[in-house]
Amino acid sequence: MQLNNPTELDRPLAGWRLKLYTIIFEADTLAGRRFDQAIIAAILISVGVVVLDSVESLDARWGDWFTTLEWLFTLAFTLEYALRLMCVRRPLVYATSFFGIIDLLSILPTYLALVVPEIHLLIDVRILRLLRVFRVFKLTGYVNEYTSLGRAIKASRRKILVFLSFVLMMVLVLGTVMHVVEGPENGFTSIPTAMYWAVSTMTTVGFGDITPKTDLGRLIASMMMLLGWGVLAVPTGIVTAEMTAQRQPDTGATSPRTTRTCPNCLTEGLSHEANYCWKCGTHLPTHQRDDT
Repeated sequence: MQLNNPTELDRPLAGWRLKLYTIIFEADTLAGRRFDQAIIAAILISVGVVVLDSVESLDARWGDWFTTLEWLFTLAFTLEYALRLMCVRRPLVYATSFFGIIDLLSILPTYLALVVPEIHLLIDVRILRLLRVFRVFKLTGYVNEYTSLGRAIKASRRKILVFLSFVLMMVLVLGTVMHVVEGPENGFTSIPTAMYWAVSTMTTVGFGDITPKTDLGRLIASMMMLLGWGVLAVPTGIVTAEMTAQRQPDTGATSPRTTRTCPNCLTEGLSHEANYCWKCGTHLPTHQRDDT
């Protein structure tokens, strides 16, 4: 597992903040691994509480317990959020980052739920309570595969955008053709409606609320269904190829990338077995790690 690591500029230079940073943001030490496991368990259980609390029969019977557990988790995540802000050198940068916003969203709805009923806003408080499921996105900071997938998608974004632009052109063209071929009498009342039908057909969803009635329309629909297989396969192939390409440099005898950091120059990714920093030559303290 690997945590959502800020840049080296956010890492404290020394003292208790550096120790706290090592536990919270680095996952290769024993304390860091245990911290990760505890947070993951808390996230999963808290999301489970939200899901169970949405069932009326369970809420009627165990509602008080759900409320108590929710506040315990909220306080725990609030403490975690505060510690994260305390141990980085640039708290505002982390607070406005993706993971910082997710951390805030995971605790804010519970506090807002105390205010909303009193001011009688039009929004139901249950909507705010259900926003607590945003906690599940906190998992993305603790699992390497999320990070690897995110890098692959980011590296593939131009290819995917080009492919999506091609798909949109096909949807526009074929939707327009179907509007002409079938006409309003068969449900294709406008080009946007025909484009909606084209999207549902090419993605092989096929709701069936709009169907072609003419032979030519059915022929076009059949071609779009076959084309839909490629629509599903191409983005998957692009991302898979990028993930494979990213793993190529890691093959061989080199040690796997870690979150171990040099206390002097703050270089990250040092080997578990290294005694000295490869960049500045500083002697490294004994590295404790948990391989389980």
